[in-house]
Amino acid sequence: MQRPDIQIRSGNPDDLPQVLQLVCELATYEREPHAVIASIQDYSRDFADQWFDLIVAEVDNQIIGAAIYYRSYSTWKGRMIFLEDLIVTEAWRQNGIGTRLFLHLLEEARSMHTRVIKWQVLNWNTPALSFYAKHQALIEKDWWNGKIVLNPPPP
Repeated sequence: MQRPDIQIRSGNPDDLPQVLQLVCELATYEREPHAVIASIQDYSRDFADQWFDLIVAEVDNQIIGAAIYYRSYSTWKGRMIFLEDLIVTEAWRQNGIGTRLFLHLLEEARSMHTRVIKWQVLNWNTPALSFYAKHQALIEKDWWNGKIVLNPPPP
């Protein structure tokens, strides 16, 4: 069987309906299926207003994964990115897609001279904790926040 061609690329407004579906799938996995209240109108407006950005994994015009993030600022470190969600649809997990999305985000962060990437991970989400550990992430157990300090060279 031939492996499908999986593209990792920057997201665009046309991707938002499929990304929202992924977010709803994640909410179900995280035992909060009714917690997603953002609508496609919210996504469209907020993406256009640059409140968040995204990287998507796509195969045959179907979005199978996404990294949703936004710029933030640390008064101690400077430029920071907050990874809101890293999602791979269940049928495509264990195929390296999450790693490819994460590495793409790291490269994007480096190109933006970002010093820290932070996120939150649920303390019971063992697969996610293992994933981040493989990338040498620091998991702050008091707050259950993760970060990677990039220390890029100054521009």
